[in-house]
Amino acid sequence: MPVPYEGLPGGIGVSRLSVYNWPAGDGRRGGTSHLHLTCSEGYAVTGGSGAVQTLTADGFRETPLSPGALVWFTPGTIHRLVNDGGLTINVLMQNCGLPEAGDAVLTLPPPLLADPGTYRAAVALPSGGSEAELAAATRRRRDLAVEGFTALREATETGDPEPLAAFHRAAVALAQPPAAAWRERWRAGAAAAAEATGDQLDRLERGDAGYLARAAVRAERPVIRGRFGMCGRLDVYDVA
Repeated sequence: MPVPYEGLPGGIGVSRLSVYNWPAGDGRRGGTSHLHLTCSEGYAVTGGSGAVQTLTADGFRETPLSPGALVWFTPGTIHRLVNDGGLTINVLMQNCGLPEAGDAVLTLPPPLLADPGTYRAAVALPSGGSEAELAAATRRRRDLAVEGFTALREATETGDPEPLAAFHRAAVALAQPPAAAWRERWRAGAAAAAEATGDQLDRLERGDAGYLARAAVRAERPVIRGRFGMCGRLDVYDVA
């Protein structure tokens, strides 16, 4: 019998995001471009205005964001949030907990993607650093990612698919070593949620109401506020 699942629907994760207001080299303000290897991501916009820039093998796209907008994209979509003023978002992530476990790969210039050690050194934030030190390090890695993203966009728009394909290969190579451990997070989240629904349907078809007596309610507040994330300052919930 499946263990009752009590996480958020579908095994998703949720956070509140205030998108960075730092200007990048192209004059646009916002976050760090990256992709996810196994997680879809959704934005429910709650305030301000801006856009999400995306790059796939089908090309570049800029989708406007304003309060009430709901936008989502699948794994492999390179995305960069642009803040035109006060942009705040509720972020919904597939496979709760996995995006923070290494599922994201930043669009750094190719030499910084050569091996895991080089990549980790380029993206790491100082442990125990001051607010100013953390902000400076976060901004540096954002600028490196935007530099790489710009090159990928330009190549794709001029009809050269190889730089984007090379980035995809590098991202998989970086994420492959820890991927086996991610399976346990999936089993405990999305897979467990789907299995619990199957068990409930089985019981419903048998006329067994006993599972309804195991109903539960959870309420959470952010366990971390204002953490420096890839795209902005994050309020993080523990919903696993």
